[in-house]
Amino acid sequence: MTTGFERYSKKTRRAAFLEEMEQVVPWSSLCSLVEPHYPKAGNGRRPVGIERMLRIYFLQQWFNLSDPAVEEALYDSPLMRNFTGIDLGNEPVPDETTVCKFRHLLEEHNLGGAILETVNVHLQSRGIKITTGTIVDATIIHAPSSTKNREQKRDPEMHQTRKGKQWYFGMKAHIGVDSKHKIVHSAVVTPAHVADCTLLPELLHGEETKVWGDQAYRGQTEAIREAAPLAQDLTNQRYRFKNRIDEVQKAKNRNKSRVRSKVEHVFGVIKRKFGYVKVRYRGIRKNANQVFTLCALSNLFVSRRRLLSTHMA
Repeated sequence: MTTGFERYSKKTRRAAFLEEMEQVVPWSSLCSLVEPHYPKAGNGRRPVGIERMLRIYFLQQWFNLSDPAVEEALYDSPLMRNFTGIDLGNEPVPDETTVCKFRHLLEEHNLGGAILETVNVHLQSRGIKITTGTIVDATIIHAPSSTKNREQKRDPEMHQTRKGKQWYFGMKAHIGVDSKHKIVHSAVVTPAHVADCTLLPELLHGEETKVWGDQAYRGQTEAIREAAPLAQDLTNQRYRFKNRIDEVQKAKNRNKSRVRSKVEHVFGVIKRKFGYVKVRYRGIRKNANQVFTLCALSNLFVSRRRLLSTHMA
């Protein structure tokens, strides 16, 4: 996108990314999801269009922007304004209060989880179906441990946990991922001290024939069978003992990890590509809503090549 008398231009990675997202996000379905809860035009100021607010909200997730930061970014970036359809010659950028109110609306009606479901239905309609293999895993999302805030205390809904020899404070995002397409089909958010294995049944859709997980999920064969009667337990088992290493079990774990490692691709998108490594809000509910939205956007991102190929066809 060139302006003025500029002679040279280059399509940046951000421009290419937004072009792809423009095509793969099911805008009409997501707008229909929000529309029943969105303010209607009346005697006051006319509300900003639902699709525009969704686009701004997704920009926040993709580029890890706060409410004030996304307002400034829209004024600063012609590329982002073009994506949201804002023309500064005719209208201002929605202010940070408007952005905040839209986010609160999504949180109030638990629309983050509904966005994930809607995206997965869209993917299914495009031939990207959830199969009978599920990989389960959890990751820690850090929260501020400082008490230098208005309440003079840490977030009471977050908790500390130990991993290895290191202590962390925050929450956990538990996900169930399709082993073939790397699609998140289930997600649960808890304080960080909740054991991974306790959430295992909630991460299965029930039609599994195989379930993979790291050693945190060992010994849960019965829980797997109750949630998915046909499922085979392929979680990694303990191979280190006090005086020896079970080389046979170690080799089996290595083979299982060739499939199980796919879940790390999902966390890589959410934490590295989208930059979500630390909570932005207080309380589990608000942050859970964001996690569910990030999972939906991750599903679209990892499926974008197949979606674009079907779109072109």
